[in-house]
Amino acid sequence: MSKDLLENVIAKAQTWLNGNYNAETKAEIKRMLEADDKTELIESFYKDLEFGTGGLRGIMGVGSNRMNIYTVGAATQGLSNYLKREFADLEQISVVVGHDCRNNSRLFAEISADIFSANGIKVYLFESLRPTPEMSFAIRHLGCQSGIILTASHNPKEYNGYKAYWNDGAQMIAPHDMNVIAEVAKIKGPDDIKFEGNKSLIHIIGEDIDKVYLEQIKTIFLSPDSIKRNADLKIVYTPIHGTGIKLIPRCLQEIGFKNVILVDEQCVVSGDFPTVVSPNPEEPAALDMAIKKAKEVDADIVMASDPDADRMGIAIKNDKGEWILVNGNQTDLMFTYYILRRRKELGILDKSDFMVKTIVTSELIKDVCNKFNIEMFDCYTGFKWIASVIREQEGKRKFIGGGEESYGYMPADFVRDKDAVASCALMAELTAWAKDNGKTLFELLQDIYVEFGFSKEKGVSIVKKGKEGADEIQQMMKKFRVNPPKEIAGSPVIVIKDYHFLQQNNLLTGDRTELDFPESSNVLQFFTEDGTKVSVRPSGTEPKIKFYIEVRAKMNSRSDYDEAEASVLRKIEAVRQSLGI
Repeated sequence: MSKDLLENVIAKAQTWLNGNYNAETKAEIKRMLEADDKTELIESFYKDLEFGTGGLRGIMGVGSNRMNIYTVGAATQGLSNYLKREFADLEQISVVVGHDCRNNSRLFAEISADIFSANGIKVYLFESLRPTPEMSFAIRHLGCQSGIILTASHNPKEYNGYKAYWNDGAQMIAPHDMNVIAEVAKIKGPDDIKFEGNKSLIHIIGEDIDKVYLEQIKTIFLSPDSIKRNADLKIVYTPIHGTGIKLIPRCLQEIGFKNVILVDEQCVVSGDFPTVVSPNPEEPAALDMAIKKAKEVDADIVMASDPDADRMGIAIKNDKGEWILVNGNQTDLMFTYYILRRRKELGILDKSDFMVKTIVTSELIKDVCNKFNIEMFDCYTGFKWIASVIREQEGKRKFIGGGEESYGYMPADFVRDKDAVASCALMAELTAWAKDNGKTLFELLQDIYVEFGFSKEKGVSIVKKGKEGADEIQQMMKKFRVNPPKEIAGSPVIVIKDYHFLQQNNLLTGDRTELDFPESSNVLQFFTEDGTKVSVRPSGTEPKIKFYIEVRAKMNSRSDYDEAEASVLRKIEAVRQSLGI
C-alpha cells in the first residue's frame, strides 16, 4: 500500500466526516479510520463510484466508492438536472421509479423519488418490487421522459445498482448517456442534492400497471389453441428470491397454464439470496433446486428468472430423460424458429418484419431468418442497442423478436429491454406447441439443428489484472489487428470484421466495406471457411479479454446429436489451441 494512496483516502474520508452527511455515515467512517487494518477504508474511498453508460453498480456501504444514499442521490440529482435542461419546454417532466428485491433497493428508490420530486419532476413510484421490464413498459405507457430501476441484476448479494432509461423505455445511448454522466460528475456532495421531497408529485403505482402490462404480453401469443390443449403442462418455476414472483406465475396462469409448480424455498423474497451462491440463471447451481423439483413431479420444463426478472434460464429433458440446461443462444434460436414458423403458418409473416441479435450471438439464428426471408439486424451487446435498432425502424417496419446470448430475449417492442416475464410466457406456449406436434423441446431443438446445422458456443475469459494487465490486453488486441490469424483450427479465415474502424474485410474477394454501426467499439471478429466465428473484445467492466467461440457441424438426423456435440467440443479445443487461449 503506498503512503500517498492512504493519505489521499484519509483526506477524502475526512471531507465526508466534516461534510453534511448523516450521523450513521459518520460513525461508520470513524470506525474505518480508527481500525488498524485500513483495507476497508481504502476500498470505500480510493475512487468515486462511477456513473457509467449503464448507470451505477457497486458494493453497498459507506464511502465514495460504494452504493449508498449519497452516491444514489448524486446520480438522481444529475439525471434530474439533465432532464430539466433537455425537456425545458415541457409543462411537467415525469419519471418512473422501480426496484428489485435487493437490500436497500426500496430505500434507494424512495430517496430517488424524493430527489426527483424536489426538482419539480413528477414521479410514478412502484408500490413494491417489480420486474425491470415492467418499469421499461411503464415509461412508454405513462408517457414519461425517463425512468430508473434499483437493481444489480444477477450480481452477488453485496451489490446494488442503478439503471437509467430514456423516454422510449430503453437504457440510454449517445448523446444522453454521456450528457447525464457529465451532469452527475458536477455533483460534489450532499449540499448539491435536493433530498427534501415534494410528496404531492409522487404517485404510487402497482396493480394498475401490472394489469395493462400483462394484457400486452397476451398479444404476443401465436398458438392459443395449443395452450388450451396443454393447459396441464407441468411448469416448474423459480424466481431465485427475486421480483419474478410478482408476475411470472400470475402471467402463466392468466394465459391458461393450470399447473405452475413453484420452488417454495426460492419464492421467499430476499436480498440475501439464501439458497444460492449466485442468483444468476446462467449458473447451473442456481437451477439445482428447480431441477430437483422437476424430477419429483416429472415436469415438462424448468424456468428461472434472475432477481430483477429480465433474464430467463430454462432446463429441459434430453432423449435419455436427463435434465439439461439450455443456454441463451439455444433459447434465442428456438424463439426465432418458433416465431417465424408460426407467423408464416398463420399468414402474418410480412417482408417488413425484422428481428435483431447482438454480434456475439449465434450466427445460426441469422440462418433461420434468411430461410424465412426476414432481415436479421446485428447490433452491439446490450438491449439498449437492440432498442436503438427498433427506434430507427419505428413506423416503417415491425419488430417481431430479438435477443442475445446472455439469457435475454425481447419478444415484442412494448418493452425495450430483455423481458423474462414475456419470455417465460412465450416459452411455455412454445413448449405446448411442440407437445401438440408430438415433440419435446429437446426434439424441437434437435430438429432445428438437423435443418440448419449444429452449432455450439463457448466463452473464454482471460484475466489480466492491474495496469500491466490492461496494457497486455491492449497489446493482444493490437496483435490480432495488425497480424490477424490466417487460419483457425485448420480452416482459412475468410472475413474479418473490425468494429473499431467499422470495417469488414473479405479476404476471398479483397473487398473492404463499411460496417453500419452507430459508433465504434473495440471488437474484432474472424469468420472461417468452415463456419467458425471468433469474437474478441476487452471487457468494459472487468480486467479481462473475452473470446466468444462458435463452431458448426452437420446433423443429418436426431441420432447424430451426440456425435455432433462431441465433434464441436473437439473443434472448440482446437480453436483455443490455435489462438493460444
